Amino acid sequence: MDRTGTARVGRALSVVAVVAVCLILAVVAGNAVLGPAVGPLLAPFAGAGLAAGVLALVARGRDDEHSATGHSGRSALVAATAPTSLAALVEVLREGTGAAHAEVWLVVPDGFVAQDGTERVATTTDLLLRPDVDHALPVVDDGELRAVLTVGKPGRPVTAADRALVVEIGAGARLLLRVVARGAELRARVARADELARETEASRRRLGRARELERHRLVGELGGATTERLAGFRAAVTAAAESVDEGLEEPEGDPAREEAAEFARHHLATARERLEELLDRFRVIARGVHPAVLRDQGPRAALEEVVADLPRAVHLTGRLAQRLPWEVESGLYYAAAAALALLGARAGEEPLELALEQVGDHAEVRVTDATADPDATRTALADDADRLAALGGSLELTADDGGRTVLRARLPIQLRPLVGTGLTG
Repeated sequence: MDRTGTARVGRALSVVAVVAVCLILAVVAGNAVLGPAVGPLLAPFAGAGLAAGVLALVARGRDDEHSATGHSGRSALVAATAPTSLAALVEVLREGTGAAHAEVWLVVPDGFVAQDGTERVATTTDLLLRPDVDHALPVVDDGELRAVLTVGKPGRPVTAADRALVVEIGAGARLLLRVVARGAELRARVARADELARETEASRRRLGRARELERHRLVGELGGATTERLAGFRAAVTAAAESVDEGLEEPEGDPAREEAAEFARHHLATARERLEELLDRFRVIARGVHPAVLRDQGPRAALEEVVADLPRAVHLTGRLAQRLPWEVESGLYYAAAAALALLGARAGEEPLELALEQVGDHAEVRVTDATADPDATRTALADDADRLAALGGSLELTADDGGRTVLRARLPIQLRPLVGTGLTG
């Protein structure tokens, strides 16, 4: 008997075996469910129906197998419809089509990248123009482009069978590519979380640095306000006390006694002046630490109060379009106040120009001075630059068309701590 006859006999025996098994299962199930009286009567019908269904499924599977023949790589596709790696998918694509080059290009935010990560292209056009690409198939899953399968057969045509195989491989690879995409997305999110953690830690350190700088600034302000003025107040009070002691030693009606009393009154008046200066200075410091006008009326009103105390004239223009969060308004105010204190201490020079402006998602204060030394200003305001940088802003020094120094303090309307240098220019 030849091979064909043997196959036919084998198939016939298989049919008989299937029918017998189905009949036996039907009889056993009928007796168990319907009882010995009814089960044997219905068992033949149930067994015949079950056998017909099983044989139909076997026939359909055989037809599918036959339809898959006619191409050298089709059997490999059946074994690799869900490959365990992209490298295996590339190998199936290459062997199945007989291509010299085959690749899976994964979609990334800036274009496409080869599955092994060794090559990258920016656009679909760049991908199609590659010399090793003769046919390309986009793989779309849930309406989203996941990848592009490419094959290259230099000197040989890409046949219809090749194209059909690539389509089948693309269909079988959708699940794998979805998993790859989800994994890449997860890795990107983990990387972003790590980056945000590093930025948060760096911002926390810079905020700690800013608090330390502010503490040192306040200590310096208090020291400068109290040391000299308290010494003058103490000296005046001491001199008044000595004059009173000297006068008490003289007899009543003695001119020396009256002269000592006059000296005492003079020293007390001097002490009163020193005390008033000390209180005024404390008021200025308190206003700088917690400017009530800034809280109630905003940065422009608070800066107008600062400008009024400067010996140098200041031309103030502009205003913010809206009230902003306290951190933003106070950050801009303190930077501008420090610049004004530095540049506005010299009387008689050309007026400073001070401007407030809100541009897009940033608010800024600009101070323009024709006589400022950029390097000295940058050094003097380094602490203020660090404070702004800790809040996600910057303090920049540039020159305008007229050669004047322009100091620009900027903060985002919604604070987002950043990592980077604070003072540039």
